[in-house]
Amino acid sequence: MYAVFRKELADHLSSKRFGILFILVLLAAMFATYLAINNIRGVVNPTTEFVFLKIFTTSGETLPSFLFFLSLFIPIIGIALGFDAINSERTSGNLSRLLSQPIYRDSLINGKFLAGLAVLGIMIASVIALVAGLGLRIVGVPPNSEEVLRLMAFVLISIIYGAFWMALAVLFSVFFDRTATSMLASIALWIFFFFFMSMIAGAIADARVPIDQNSSLEMVTKNFEIQGMIGRISPCTLYGEATSALLTPELGSLNPALMWISTLTAGRMLTPLPFSQSLLLVWPQVVSIIALAAICFAVSYIRFMRREIRSI
Repeated sequence: MYAVFRKELADHLSSKRFGILFILVLLAAMFATYLAINNIRGVVNPTTEFVFLKIFTTSGETLPSFLFFLSLFIPIIGIALGFDAINSERTSGNLSRLLSQPIYRDSLINGKFLAGLAVLGIMIASVIALVAGLGLRIVGVPPNSEEVLRLMAFVLISIIYGAFWMALAVLFSVFFDRTATSMLASIALWIFFFFFMSMIAGAIADARVPIDQNSSLEMVTKNFEIQGMIGRISPCTLYGEATSALLTPELGSLNPALMWISTLTAGRMLTPLPFSQSLLLVWPQVVSIIALAAICFAVSYIRFMRREIRSI
């Protein structure tokens, strides 16, 4: 497995695909961070805590925050690293030649997945570190120990989130013989979860509990609870909630109804949560993403171990 891992890691790092994706994500992240830094004066005051974390969550007037850009690009990176992991080797005939060597099937798929996960981790950690360095250089406020812990947890959750999309792409790569089909299936599922899932959740909630300007607080609360329950089917929603709670210590609840009420009454809690409490708050979301990634990889692993390996 180590030989497969090393070879795949070298192929990924030396490929044009990696360079294009890294430059694209880096430019978008730098631009969003620059706009956030220019707007950060409007959201902080002398008593504001965790100023350094505002770099990642503050949005500009025309562009969203760095957190939004990262949630947008991580699935693309994961899909790009996994959509042709198996079927490209199979259609080219390399898979049968590889497995004719003293290489087991499980070593092949495990090595490929771990190599992609390593590249994903390198890319995410590098982009976040560069953005943090840029923010430190311009803002001039160094992060404290708790902010460093929150950023480390943010990097780890982002890698787990990318691992889910890469596992999903590998799953389609095992089930479909053509790389174009597996790529389109992965992108279609990402578009559904990222863009349409929230609209579907809102439509179902409005159908179950219709609300308007004259609706009572109880009906509005129930509407938001239904939206949140359905929206958490999407891993994009789980990742957004987990990272928002980590990078916004003042966020004391992930209940959509309570978050909506909070925006009406002052916005956020006056007392930020400690890191341990924020971690407990996002733990269900993190476990759900890990479970989804494990299920996708387990299904692809079982399918690959039982499938015919002859080239088409």
